[in-house]
Amino acid sequence: MSNKYVQDIAEIRQMMEKSSRFISLSGLSGVMAGIYALIGAYIAWKLAYTSEDLIYDQLLIRDVRGNLTWLILDALGVMFLAIITGIYLTKKKAKKDGVKSWDKTAQRVLINLLVPLVTGGVLVIIFYYQGLIGLIAPTTLIFYGLGLINASHYTYRDVRFLGISEVVLGLIASAVIGYGLLIWAIGFGVLHILYGAIMYFKYEK
Repeated sequence: MSNKYVQDIAEIRQMMEKSSRFISLSGLSGVMAGIYALIGAYIAWKLAYTSEDLIYDQLLIRDVRGNLTWLILDALGVMFLAIITGIYLTKKKAKKDGVKSWDKTAQRVLINLLVPLVTGGVLVIIFYYQGLIGLIAPTTLIFYGLGLINASHYTYRDVRFLGISEVVLGLIASAVIGYGLLIWAIGFGVLHILYGAIMYFKYEK
């Protein structure tokens, strides 16, 4: 009889977990987002740099603005692919798990993620017009990390560790301005691939 009670409690706990946390995040979407980020970083490097050097402490704002349209298209392309892939794989996982892919919990995740992201986006625009190109990569990493930490309250706790890692990388990039693009590629590319793979084998395999 006691085993039955333990089983019932475990089932109730699982139901509460499903209702209070967004558990449809796909690890594979993280892997794909990381791959897209690495490709985008490579394209940005080819567009913004005239040499093979990843250091841009001498990069002039006119050098970036000369390729601004292409750099924006590059960034939007990466974001679009990551979002579309994320939505598709999340819906697929939700259907497999028998849960909704869009509910109040998912809305909370999105809101908590977007507040820091929008704030960071505005700050990036300000930095750009002030000519502070070197602070753009660190800023995106820090505010993206803060967004993940915020959102982790309503989804897998593992997301918090990814967020903390992004913030730490952003702070490092702030200290070594010349290596911003390289550190950005590590944060949005390599970390996403590692995190996505861990999530996939931990929760989906």
